[in-house]
Parts: sequence; structure tokens; C-alpha cells
Amino acid sequence: MAPLLRSMRPRQWTKNLVVFAALIFSRQFDQPRLVIFSLLGFAVFCALSAAVYLLNDLHDREKDRLHPVKRLRPIASGELGASRAWGAFVVLSVGALGVAAWVGPRFFGVAIAFVALNTVYSFLLRSRVLLDVMAIASGFVLRALAGAELLHAVGTPVQISPWLLICTFFLSLFLALGKRRHELGAVDADHRRSLERYSIGLVDRLTSVTIAVTILSYSLYTIWPETVEKFGTDKLLYTIPFVFYGLGRYLYLVTEEDGGGDPSETLLTDPAILVTVVLWISSVVWILLGH
Repeated sequence: MAPLLRSMRPRQWTKNLVVFAALIFSRQFDQPRLVIFSLLGFAVFCALSAAVYLLNDLHDREKDRLHPVKRLRPIASGELGASRAWGAFVVLSVGALGVAAWVGPRFFGVAIAFVALNTVYSFLLRSRVLLDVMAIASGFVLRALAGAELLHAVGTPVQISPWLLICTFFLSLFLALGKRRHELGAVDADHRRSLERYSIGLVDRLTSVTIAVTILSYSLYTIWPETVEKFGTDKLLYTIPFVFYGLGRYLYLVTEEDGGGDPSETLLTDPAILVTVVLWISSVVWILLGH
């Protein structure tokens, strides 16, 4: 079980926390039924993510054996047999999609789109410059939409602001570009063909654009008339400094400390970013509760 669990990469499941965005911004996180269904949705996407990671490692096992670090992955090293990995992939994907279908057709549709996107990414888009990071960012948008469809399935329709979707897309794009920048100095380009067409200069220019759009779209969301009317407050703008510092801190780690190879791990291991995320969530919840 230990090699299988490592191949499922539970640390990466933090990405699925985006599913809770609709619940938080609907201000109904005090409703047990909605919280339970959101937790169920989170579990579904964790299972789908685990299945995707298994599929990636099965597809890449020959290349991974040539990589100084990835050759230690359970499937590449032979610690986890391919047949068992395929079996776990089938159980996870079929089980998660079965639960998604039980929740509701719209949530099921988003889950299917998530699986399809990641499958196309694994077999095609991962080697295409720019399309690779755009596919990763689109996966986060699908997670956010899944959270909204969950609430809709239990009779609580939620309309996600376009500004939040834009912010989610460009934030994810920013993190993906940070990872590519790290890989340019740490990975042989032969292991990932898309890296041949990236350069540090190109990535840095694209990163500057994405961080600016992320901060701008979030800022506009906090003061947008529909947002103010929906929540009855314009105090969300006071959470902007947390967003700026968190993104700036990550950019510093990528450009000055040669970090950012794994955004999920950075979130869990860098104290400054972790504290900033906790403070941002706390302040958003505090403001939305009307304090």
C-alpha cells in the first residue's frame, strides 16, 4: 500500500481545495449538509487526481527511469507493479465518477471534463509549449466550477463571478510557470520536450503578466458592484495585501531561491506562504460572516 499511496501523491491533493471556493464565497459554510457535500466533492477530485497521477507514471515509466529523481518513483523503480497500478487507476476513476454521477449530472459533467482534460494533457498537451501550462490552469477552473455544481446539485444555486474564474485561471498559470522556470534549471530538456521551447526570459515575461492579471482580477472582484451587493460589504478589498504578499513570496522563492519545483509542497513547507494563506482564509471568512 505504501508504494501505491506515494504514487497517488497525496501532497498534491491540496490543489483540490479549490472545490471549497464556491462554499466559502456563498457564505453558507455554516450549513452542515453543504459542507458534507463539498467534502464529498473534494474526495471525488482527490480520487480523480490520484488516478491521473497513476496514469502519468504508467505512461512515463520508461522516461522516468532515465531521470535522476523520477527513477525513484514506485512504478518506474518497479516497487509498484504496472498491473496493480492499472487496477488502482480503474478502481479510483470508476469509483469517483460513479459518486459524481450520483451527486448530479452537472457535477458529473465537470468531473468527466476534468478526466478528459488530464488525459489529453498526459498524452498530448504536456509536450506543447504554452498549451501545457494552460491545460494545468484550466484544471483549476474546472475544480472551482465543480464546487459550484455541487451546491447546485443540493438545491443551492451559486453563480461564480467571472472575475474569480479569471483569477483562478491566471493564479494557476502563474504557479505552473513558476514550476517550469524551476524545471529549466533542474531537468534535462530531453525528458520533457516542451522545455526545449521555453527559456527563462520567456517564462519571466509570462510570469510578470500572469501575476499582474491575478492581482488585478482579484482586486476588481473585491470592489465589483455585484460583489459588494451580494455580500453587503466592500471590506474584501482589505484581503488584497495577503494575495499580493503570497504571490510575491512565491515569485521570490522561484527567482531568488531556486524554489517552486512543486507549488503544493511550497504551500505546505514555506512558513510565510502557509501563514499568509491561513490569514487570507480567516479574513475572508470573518468579513463574509459580517464582522
